[in-house]
Amino acid sequence: MAEPSASALADRVNPEKLAVLLEESGWKLAGGRRGVYLRLAPPGENSLPSRSAGLLLPLDQEDPDYREIMEVALNQIAQNHDFWIRTIFPRLAINSSDEFRFCRESAAPSGLIDWRSGERLIESARRAMIAGAKYYMGPERHFVNRHGRFASRYLDQVLMGQTAPGSYIVTAFVSPAGYVPLKSEPEPALEGFGAVSSRAVSEAVVKAVEATLEAVDHFKSTGTLSGFLEGVQNGVSYEMTNALLGMASMSDGADITVDWDSAVPFDGSASIRYELQGSDAEVLTKAAQQLAEDDGPEYVTVIGRVHLLAKKQAGSPGVFGVESIGSGAPRKVRVRLADEEDYHAAIRAHEEDLGIQVSGTLEKEGNLSWLYNATVLRIIGPIEELDPKKRPKRTRTQNDEPRLFDLPE
Repeated sequence: MAEPSASALADRVNPEKLAVLLEESGWKLAGGRRGVYLRLAPPGENSLPSRSAGLLLPLDQEDPDYREIMEVALNQIAQNHDFWIRTIFPRLAINSSDEFRFCRESAAPSGLIDWRSGERLIESARRAMIAGAKYYMGPERHFVNRHGRFASRYLDQVLMGQTAPGSYIVTAFVSPAGYVPLKSEPEPALEGFGAVSSRAVSEAVVKAVEATLEAVDHFKSTGTLSGFLEGVQNGVSYEMTNALLGMASMSDGADITVDWDSAVPFDGSASIRYELQGSDAEVLTKAAQQLAEDDGPEYVTVIGRVHLLAKKQAGSPGVFGVESIGSGAPRKVRVRLADEEDYHAAIRAHEEDLGIQVSGTLEKEGNLSWLYNATVLRIIGPIEELDPKKRPKRTRTQNDEPRLFDLPE
């Protein structure tokens, strides 16, 4: 986001929205004239010493002096630099935005946090947004890579704001009027026609957070994890549990606050706050383990030969197929890597007909076996030396190029 200039916003600011933001921040209405101007008193002042004091906010955008008066008003607000750049400017620079604030208590000086805790908070905020977006597409105990592309497109709609003073806060701004495409297609999509509203996905994020914390409270009163399993339909998942674990772990407390933008109607409270305690980390750890373990995927190691390669996509670590030459594993698996550097090893193994050893989480999707979050452990020599009797035939095209397959959406 560009340097916050008050004057630059004078032509495009909505005066009614600015008035609402100021009143939400503690400013008091101290007079005015309907449709012409408002006079507001700053926080802590319920009245003004004179009729000319306070903030004069113009309302009539057709008035020839409107821009000049609005510029004066914005510069007056911006004199409180911290209030301007953290509270007012982000909400004005974006036409409308729902606001998520992820807060973690910090023993460091105001507005600061130790580096690793700050990284953990940002990562936890990202994971929570992604887990909620995945839940929008359908409940799962453990999503793994399911709906990952949709969640990434939702995250593309999000802007990150600056931390606020006091406890360390990561702020996410999401336009309630935006759209998230359901598929990765270059053609524009509209709500109801291949896209969903950003507000609907944001609501799913909130519902998933709420369901997970309700399961924490259920554990505290019953001592069982059944609330997490029963809450899957409402958004509880391994991913969301892990995201909240990152916020609560090794902290003196954390919270998530959501403010819905009034520009788009919303049923319910305009502001919601969810709290976590450091002691919640133990519960969330147990729940995450159960949600992952009971879901069925198993961690396996496969030895075999690379028989096909996916068309490499920008930003993707890469996918390839392996024909297993050992026992205890599916005959063929498709491998989705965790690190793109391993893709080069797969290419080498394919070109030189070498055996490869990979490990990952095995899952069945239809008739296909997938190895997710996989790592290439090593290249282990020519195939014929490993299993000369069962050496499979190499799959080549007419030009002797690697066989490529397209990944589904």
